[in-house]
Amino acid sequence: MRPDLRFTESPRQERRDGANLRALLPYLWEYRGRVLLALGCLVLAKVANIGVPLTLKQIVDRLDAHQQTVVLLPVTLLLAYGALKLGNALFSELRDVLFARVRYRAMRRLTLRTLAHLHDLSLRFHLERKTGAISRDLERGARSLSTLLNYLAFSILPVAVEFLLAAAVLLGGYPPLFTLIILGSVAAYVAFTLAITHWRMEHRHLMNRLESQAGNEAIESLINYETVKYFGNEDWELRRCDVTLAAWENSAVLSQTSMSVLNFGQGAIIAVGVTVMMVAAATQVAAGSITLGDLVLVNALLLQLFIPLNFLGIVYRQIKYALVDMDDLVRLFERTPEIRDAPAATDLRVAHGELRFDNVRFGYQSDRQILFDVSFSVPPGRKLAVVGASGAGKSTLARLLFRFYDVTGGRILIDGQDLRAVTQRSLRAAIGIVPQDTVLFNDTLYYNLAYARPDASREEIVAAVQMAQLHDFIAALPAGYDTVVGERGLKLSGGEKQRVAIARAILKRPRILIFDEATSALDSRSEQAILQALRAVAAEHTTLVIAHRLSTIVDADQILVLDHGWVREQGSHRELLLQGGLYAQMWALQQREQATLDEERALLGVE
Repeated sequence: MRPDLRFTESPRQERRDGANLRALLPYLWEYRGRVLLALGCLVLAKVANIGVPLTLKQIVDRLDAHQQTVVLLPVTLLLAYGALKLGNALFSELRDVLFARVRYRAMRRLTLRTLAHLHDLSLRFHLERKTGAISRDLERGARSLSTLLNYLAFSILPVAVEFLLAAAVLLGGYPPLFTLIILGSVAAYVAFTLAITHWRMEHRHLMNRLESQAGNEAIESLINYETVKYFGNEDWELRRCDVTLAAWENSAVLSQTSMSVLNFGQGAIIAVGVTVMMVAAATQVAAGSITLGDLVLVNALLLQLFIPLNFLGIVYRQIKYALVDMDDLVRLFERTPEIRDAPAATDLRVAHGELRFDNVRFGYQSDRQILFDVSFSVPPGRKLAVVGASGAGKSTLARLLFRFYDVTGGRILIDGQDLRAVTQRSLRAAIGIVPQDTVLFNDTLYYNLAYARPDASREEIVAAVQMAQLHDFIAALPAGYDTVVGERGLKLSGGEKQRVAIARAILKRPRILIFDEATSALDSRSEQAILQALRAVAAEHTTLVIAHRLSTIVDADQILVLDHGWVREQGSHRELLLQGGLYAQMWALQQREQATLDEERALLGVE
């Protein structure tokens, strides 16, 4: 069976080229002095370029006149001709040198701004994002900024300046017919280019969407490498990607074909314009109205205008493509973070570390509530455990405490301070977590351990590793702390990754600790060793434990039983067993499962 990957073209999106161009202004403003100098060099280069055909006219007229000064004057003019050519090259290169810093600094700032904005966006966005597609959008966005700056500075403005100078020369010394021919040719060229290019943009939009989709499918299949191998679905993934690439191929061919139509039309307009101009100029020479040098001047001006104007068609298309590519990035910037610091937010002041949930209500979607009037408190230095079936809302408590989402009702307080009234940075600095699924950077063990507190000394890191029962494992590795853990930490087992997470929580030294199924990936023997370490770490901390195995939380000061978002029971381990409710049923079930497992191990001779 083939995967269902039909591609549906989305409706035409409104193009906001003006807004995208305005997005460039902050990057230009930082180096406005360099920009002005570069523009000055541009004008000087074009003045020199226009001076070349004017000098050439004088040379031709002097030679044609057969005057006595024919030996001296052409030499002077020829030297001037060469100097103007040299000046054009010099000022053009100076413009490039001055603008290089502007261009590459803009790319650097855009990359950092994009990364910062992505970090500011909410967890909801990152859970819904398609990493491969965003990666392509960001790559195209940064590239498009460079393209826009490059073409605006090196193509559009130079042609505009040169055209104005040429028009001034023609209007100042020649019949208006010459200027009308040039204006008519340019107007026809621009109108034709605009019309065809706008039509071609639909193919470019479709190509971008298909390219992003294909990139996302490819990256997803690699990220889920093990899952693909488990089910032997390599061919499935290849077919899935090929369906999208086939549609991209067809769209790319249509785009290339339409480009050929555009190029031919532009060439035809230029050929007609040059022919009409030369016929008009030759007629004026034959009538004695202008000299042979004037004919050479007009011809040279036309060549100097139409050669870059011919390239301008390509530049215009590239700018339009760059604006399309940049649009996704601009739209990303327009996405406002769901969670923001209040205007008057202050840093969280943690004196004792008391944690309180006060009638908290929450739902990820408005039509599906997860928590219903959840209330509990954890006194300073105490441990509260939350248990319940999958989907009861246990891990949601940790996400709300980190303020990845805001509650829809009620409030969460730390030492009496509402989390919505303090800065997110200070809040998260006060909380440490050992998550159920630990994801590591593709770097060394030392880097991942120090990530909790980059300014920590090596001795502090080693001490945290020892408390997390990880030191012997690291010491046995050939590269020790310099061992690279692989993408997402795939070179480590689940238990080893969780020990890294525990060491990081110890190293961070927060006032409040969250253990979200912190020993779920450990065997029973390792679990007991880690539990002892966690008890030592949590002794002086306010601790929230989210657990599935009840045996790990029997020492908790209070245990909260969540059921479909409601607090059904609350009390100590002994009190809840005496109640004979949900907790007692869960305890009895897990005890039977453990007894069965112990019997099976005994039969197999496994300790």
